[in-house]
Amino acid sequence: MAELTAECAESQNRTTVVIKPDKPLAVGRDEQCDLAVPWDKSISRKHVEVHLVGDSLRVRRFAVAANPLFHRGAQVESCELEPGEHFVLGQTAFLFSDARTPRPSTPTQPVEEVAFSRDDLRRIQFLDADRRIEVLTHLPDVIWGARTDEELFVRLTTTLLAGIAGAEAAAVVSITGDDPPVIEHWERRLEVAGEFRPSTRLIRAAVLEKEQSILHVWESEEHHQADYTITQEFDWAFCTPVRGAATQGWGLYLAGRFDRAANPAGQIDTSEQQLRGDVKFAELMAEIISAVRQVNRLERQQAGLRQFFAPRILSSLGDGFDTKSLDPRECDVTVLFCDLRGFSKQAEGARDELIHLLDRVSQALGVMTHHISEHGGVIGDYQGDAAMGFWGWPVATDSAALDACRAALGIRAAFAATAGKKDHALADFQMGIGIAHGRAVAGKIGTTNHVKVTVFGPVVNLASRLEGMTKQLRVPILLDEALVDRIQDELTPEEGRIRKLARVLPYGMQTPVTVSELLPPEAAFPELTAAHLASYEHAVTNFLAGDWEQSYRALHDIPPSDRAQDFLNVLIAQHNRQAPGDWDGIVKLPSK
Repeated sequence: MAELTAECAESQNRTTVVIKPDKPLAVGRDEQCDLAVPWDKSISRKHVEVHLVGDSLRVRRFAVAANPLFHRGAQVESCELEPGEHFVLGQTAFLFSDARTPRPSTPTQPVEEVAFSRDDLRRIQFLDADRRIEVLTHLPDVIWGARTDEELFVRLTTTLLAGIAGAEAAAVVSITGDDPPVIEHWERRLEVAGEFRPSTRLIRAAVLEKEQSILHVWESEEHHQADYTITQEFDWAFCTPVRGAATQGWGLYLAGRFDRAANPAGQIDTSEQQLRGDVKFAELMAEIISAVRQVNRLERQQAGLRQFFAPRILSSLGDGFDTKSLDPRECDVTVLFCDLRGFSKQAEGARDELIHLLDRVSQALGVMTHHISEHGGVIGDYQGDAAMGFWGWPVATDSAALDACRAALGIRAAFAATAGKKDHALADFQMGIGIAHGRAVAGKIGTTNHVKVTVFGPVVNLASRLEGMTKQLRVPILLDEALVDRIQDELTPEEGRIRKLARVLPYGMQTPVTVSELLPPEAAFPELTAAHLASYEHAVTNFLAGDWEQSYRALHDIPPSDRAQDFLNVLIAQHNRQAPGDWDGIVKLPSK
């Protein structure tokens, strides 16, 4: 943002106007001018026109102006200024500046440069500890109360000036790589003192090169010999880096003059305890800023991740984990798809109550995601009235596959518990779940403004297809063969049971899949006993072997309430209990 500041040393008047490209501004004593300087009688009503072209400011004197235009000590009709330069009309100096860009370097080299290590600062004693501590106690509130970074920078510069009485100017700066430093915000104790432009050299050395507080002290005699300038120099300046991932490249910059009344010329040096105490105070401020910003950053990060990750996953990642660990990578995962049944039918019959129906669907999805999260899964995605969760990323665990099955059984139990409650939000809803295990790519994807975590690969498609097949095979939960191989020795009868249903070739796929049902333990689902499951296993073995007569008889030992037997019974009945001549044990499903 380019600015033109008019300042009169004699009257201590000062005003600033923002300059925009391709919009010439009139400067003069007339209040109708874009930059009005009514205090200077030597300036005409309309004296000059200024025009921002690129990074330069072109100044042209109007022919009607009575007094001359001065630039670099010479009388000119027009001139071109770079940021940091000024021109003079009458008794007023006009400084052209980019409010966010400091000058390349100080005009004179410092007499002394002092770098402060943390050990050096620990040994420094405050002369006014009570006042410093009072300022520091309010610093966390200052930081937390800022709604934006811009507001924070304003608050910090004010706090710096309150805590360092000898500073005449303060700024929050930032710098990255080879780019020039940026002045995020600056303030001077006296508003009429002119613009404050920190030293690029000092900022770069403190924040990037040495990463420690650095103090510069300049020749004190300069200020007595120099004429008035709008950019008055200082006796000293120091920059303190604000270390930390949440404040990378930040620095606190202070500048001021020595009190010559208390310290006559020749008696001032960098060992002065007060100035060293100022550096220590800035270091303490920097540490508090870094710590509070880091906590704030972690809280925002945790809030963003909490919608995807279970608490135990967040705990295992740790507070300071590298977000690069969330980048997509290939890993072993167990994927669960859960679809809500009955939604479309109810939507057709409740056109006047769709908001209420949508609320019920949200509660149903909440049940699904609760159990996924409770058992350590990652909430991957929502697809209409379906939810997807997965295990094995970002933290791989030996129990991932089993945890997915526990989540599925929890979802089934929650829906079963509401089946007879007509007034319950889940009443008349059923669900189908497909779970598959295999290699996939999981990670964080999205744009700067919208991020989500997901998993993709053949195993994801298979889990989705298994969920769809629960309708055809008439069971609530289906597992693929890889998952069964992984959990069958770990799943105890008290947690759940597995029964193989068939070997099928899903519609549109090239590879057949052996599918199994995940059942609750017998204590929770006594309709199917261990003896019933043994009969069913005998029926499936005969079915696959082509002995459909024996399979048919074994299926009749299963209670009629079990819908899974219907799938095999229908196929067997359609072929008069005789397997086709080309029977290979694979049932080709006619549709998704």
